[in-house]
Amino acid sequence: NVPVDTWRTEWSDATLEDIAINGNNIKKYSELNFVGIETVSSQIDASAMTHFHANIWTADATEIRIKLVDFGANGAFDGGGDDVEHEIVIPSPAQQEWVSLDIPLSDFTGLITRANIAQLILVGSPSKQNTIFVDNVYFYDISGVSTEPGSAAPTPMVAASDVISLFSDAYTNVPVDTWRTEWSQATLEDIFINGNEVKKYSGLNFVGVETVANQIDASEMEFFHTDVWTADATEIRIKLVDFGANGAFDGGGDDVEHEITISNPQRNSWISLDIPLSDFTGLTTRSNIAQLIFAGQPAGAATVFIDNVYFYKDTPVATEPMSPAPTPTVAATDVISLFSDAYTDVPVDTWRTEWSQATLEDVSIMGNAVKKYSGLNFVGIETVANQIDASEMLFFHTDVWTADATEIRIKLVDFGANGAFDGGGDDVEHEITISNPQKNTWLSLDIPLSDFTGLTTRANIAQLIFAGQPAGSATIFVDNVYFRK
Repeated sequence: NVPVDTWRTEWSDATLEDIAINGNNIKKYSELNFVGIETVSSQIDASAMTHFHANIWTADATEIRIKLVDFGANGAFDGGGDDVEHEIVIPSPAQQEWVSLDIPLSDFTGLITRANIAQLILVGSPSKQNTIFVDNVYFYDISGVSTEPGSAAPTPMVAASDVISLFSDAYTNVPVDTWRTEWSQATLEDIFINGNEVKKYSGLNFVGVETVANQIDASEMEFFHTDVWTADATEIRIKLVDFGANGAFDGGGDDVEHEITISNPQRNSWISLDIPLSDFTGLTTRSNIAQLIFAGQPAGAATVFIDNVYFYKDTPVATEPMSPAPTPTVAATDVISLFSDAYTDVPVDTWRTEWSQATLEDVSIMGNAVKKYSGLNFVGIETVANQIDASEMLFFHTDVWTADATEIRIKLVDFGANGAFDGGGDDVEHEITISNPQKNTWLSLDIPLSDFTGLTTRANIAQLIFAGQPAGSATIFVDNVYFRK
């Protein structure tokens, strides 16, 4: 990296944390209004670069703005001399996933000089109520960028029972007459990327894909999906054509069609398109879909890679478990159980302390008792009156289920030899974080007590605390809470 004076100027209105995710350094900006990043002492000459890149992740920002400021030939901020700047707005960024921003520097139209870039400013909305994570901030020249994908498209996760697939290694595909009709204006190659089959269309003006012999009944489907990758297309269009009840192309009879335009698609990255079929407003019937047409700009010069072409319906996801957690199989003699139908539980003072920020419900799932915490920020569970001696135990276990939590944290607190909470005496504690827990399934967590490194004593465990993100809105179901050896 080139030298950066600061990743948070004094005049910024945001909190900066330098964190690591899987060993990778990340900038975390919370309570973000705006933050200034400066390279004043080593200004950047981006005059030979074509693009600005950054990876952004957010769970709550509804808008992100990026401003570049060039101090001009004199290299000084003079507020109206030769300084130039421009701000780009990213409305409604995708949430809870990394977004790769590749912005042509030509889009920063006010940035008419680029030889003395001294400031990068990030702004988030809603002001002071959003958090963004930032990585891989750089300028680059498109001429040095690969013209083909370096990795396969994301593997689809939709259940096969909800899919009609034309082309995907993840599903059984329906018959397709051709992936390039005779009247197409494009070159087709069937290639492999990391062992995954992909359609490559080069010299693309338009290409017809036909299922005339086996027309697709998508009347019960809700979305059209495809993954596309391009290094040069400035526009991609997707048309669906239904031949109507007579199943024949009659050019004006009961045929219907509609075309969707994706302007300025992100380049050099797989784009997963999930287009509601309701957006194809002219496609008033969907029982005899016989043609899919891809088109690109610049006409006859674009290259587009295509994978995972399918229709699907979005089956409502359950917000509560349909089945109980797995029944524990550890011998009862090796367990200290706080809550489980499989064991005799030790006394617990409360499953929700007064200082908790969560709602507790005792629910039953197929006859199995479960703790449900909704509106969860954090919840305290106490065994103060009957403190747990887990000094001979090796693991802490719990089963958790969530449909919406993006993070779950588990803290154990030991009150020490005096058995009293003294806030700085011999109390010890440690918190474990489960980032991006798998949703809509029971997660069986067996956490080595050695991972609770701050929990240096374990003979007087008096508190167990669950916390969740998004704070105050997560719901988690908890079962089978025990220590084991």
